[in-house]
Amino acid sequence: MPKMTDAVLDQLFRTARSHNAWRPEPVNPSDLEALYDLMKMGPTSANCSPARLVFVTSPEGKARLIPHMLESNRVKTETAPVTVILAYDTQFYDRIPELFPHMPSARDWFAHDAQVARDTALRNGSLQGGYLMLAARALGLDVGPMSGFDAEGVNAAFFPDGRFAVNFICNLGYGDPAGLFERSPRLSFADACQLV
Repeated sequence: MPKMTDAVLDQLFRTARSHNAWRPEPVNPSDLEALYDLMKMGPTSANCSPARLVFVTSPEGKARLIPHMLESNRVKTETAPVTVILAYDTQFYDRIPELFPHMPSARDWFAHDAQVARDTALRNGSLQGGYLMLAARALGLDVGPMSGFDAEGVNAAFFPDGRFAVNFICNLGYGDPAGLFERSPRLSFADACQLV
């Protein structure tokens, strides 16, 4: 497989930034479908694909969500063209016979224990959230992931039957560079990695 060009690596990682301010241009719904179509191709355990997404774009949807955001995240959520609630399906294993057809019995790896299922859903749903952000950047969108919200409030407002549970929230759109601050440092290879 050939390496990506420096321009692509820059767009996905090196010059990409998490945005807090947004230009008013809307995001086309077809771009959200394209985004999901890329995201869903990333690997998950037994192809379990537990992530479930709510693309909040309407004033009514924002009005339901914003009261559950921390104060510091409310304006950026209100002004973002799209806010994605990344949730996970607590009963994702029921789709495994469809998604992992060569071994439908893999459902039983997860269905037997609620803690195993939750850990698997959270871990793999988080992976899918990372894929979503990279897919968004690949499509020319900017992202602003957030964990500052009242999870119980979001779940009550958007997932009242309890089957889905929020993992994290991410704003999407076209970032306003005026809202950026100097990029924060990252740990070096020596600080973060070991070779054994």
